[in-house]
Amino acid sequence: MAALTDSRLTVIGLALFVLIIGGSVNANLSTNFYSSSCPKLLSTVKANMQSAISKEARIGASILRLFFHDCFVNGCDGSILLDDTPTFTGEQHAAPNNNSARGFEVIDNIKSAVENICPGIVSCADILAIAAADSVTILGGPTWNVKLGRRDAKTASQSAALASIPRPTSDLNVLAKMFSDNGLSIKDLVALSGGHTIGQARCTTFRTRIYNETNIDTSFATTRQSNCPNAAGSGDNNLAPLDLQTPISFDNNYFKNLVQNKGLLHSDQQLFNGGSTDSIVSGYSTNPSSFSCDFAAAMIKMGDIKPLTGSNGEIRKNCGKIN
Repeated sequence: MAALTDSRLTVIGLALFVLIIGGSVNANLSTNFYSSSCPKLLSTVKANMQSAISKEARIGASILRLFFHDCFVNGCDGSILLDDTPTFTGEQHAAPNNNSARGFEVIDNIKSAVENICPGIVSCADILAIAAADSVTILGGPTWNVKLGRRDAKTASQSAALASIPRPTSDLNVLAKMFSDNGLSIKDLVALSGGHTIGQARCTTFRTRIYNETNIDTSFATTRQSNCPNAAGSGDNNLAPLDLQTPISFDNNYFKNLVQNKGLLHSDQQLFNGGSTDSIVSGYSTNPSSFSCDFAAAMIKMGDIKPLTGSNGEIRKNCGKIN
């Protein structure tokens, strides 16, 4: 228990350090943005996330993924939360999100709870950022102070979602460029990929890997094949845990799996495949505290991607539609 406490304190300390040195990057965001205008915000979001995760542990991973997919498309602006209408096509049905992005109703529920205590104050983009951080902590991962002050986008882009969100079939060079384009380093790429220590993936996203790739543990492939037929269109939506060992615990087993060629997605195993990221993966596989620290720092950094602040955007009353 003492070691865990020390690890958490280290993560929080590093996160605070990143916040201090990162102030010049985005001075409009701050950890105390709502301290006066909505003092019960953080406790309200956390209570709702704890309730949602107690009903379905997988939802924590889904909320974390929503935040990632939001930030990578024109910044962390809540655009992924906008529903399609007869005259508007948003991001939810772009290929990387269609039939897989989930948790929208959880964010809607949290938004309703927040509106009850401080109406018209907190953006959906910030609620998503807080909920993602809470999801990690509740499932056993690190804690960090979330920078806030984002406003909500008034539009979304399906074409940007198609172009900007990394695919499960992406090679390392493609992943590195997509992260670099968003101001994220190779270390950030590996650390954030560690979010795959929780959650599940659909058969259609890993079928080619478990049947056709050679850099995969044979017994692991056989296990996954039992619930993912080789024929396209058959069992496409069957689920498998991204981390076979502890799929609802935020730990470093994801990296231990990669070292053993047990990465479920092609994009996962690319991080440990004789390339430049092998040493980072090896380090995280043996040093969970290092992973936790770097993950927290990378999440703070990702949250700084092109937020709308000041008079830009709006504070949506309903996360699924503009005001």
